[in-house]
Amino acid sequence: MGRVALVTGGSRGIGAAISKALKDAGYSVAANYAGNDDAANAFKDETGIAVYKWSVADYDACAEGIKKVEADLGPVEVLVNNAGITRDAMFHKMTSQQWTDVINTNLTGLFNMTHPVWPGMRDRKFGRVINISSVNGQKGQAGQANYSAAKSGDLGFTKALSQEGARAGITVNAICPGYIGTEMVRAIDEKVLNERILPQIPVGRLGEPEEIARCVLFLASDEAGFITGSTISANGGQFFV
Repeated sequence: MGRVALVTGGSRGIGAAISKALKDAGYSVAANYAGNDDAANAFKDETGIAVYKWSVADYDACAEGIKKVEADLGPVEVLVNNAGITRDAMFHKMTSQQWTDVINTNLTGLFNMTHPVWPGMRDRKFGRVINISSVNGQKGQAGQANYSAAKSGDLGFTKALSQEGARAGITVNAICPGYIGTEMVRAIDEKVLNERILPQIPVGRLGEPEEIARCVLFLASDEAGFITGSTISANGGQFFV
């Protein structure tokens, strides 16, 4: 049995591709999900990957969920913080609830998930924490003040925590995907996609979830042990840092 990897939001979209890639590479994978039981059960049946339901916005639920994963599979050695939501609105129309929902899942969720596994990683002198941020956390996006703030915060979290984990053998890195061809993105009106989104991407296409998964595989590997506090921008040339 390989190292144990836990992927939040791991049964759909980018998270599903990450879970599958880790399993194919020999990891024992647990895929967390928040609400879509039908999709999660279909994913489990298709892949054989164990699924676990809780909200990353709830610290106690995260602690209990992680205990269950570790009882079933063993200590979590690779954590992929992928779960995220959007509640888009122009700022003058954004509600307090829309702000709070996104911050609690997309930013506080990183604390809620990483904090319970951190002591074990320190004790074992090994860990990989990989945070899935976004190009919009790097450049900002109108209508996403909440999302961009959270995803930018993910990068600050990554840089700070990497300095704490370095001497304990724990690396903490981030990936910033651009527009990826998930079910959600492909549901965008074709005219908007072709006339407003694709022209922004120099490579001329959407990314594939598997391309983000390959970035995760590298950062999770022993070969990436000298890389920490870093951000991989996987956006087809849309934005340079």
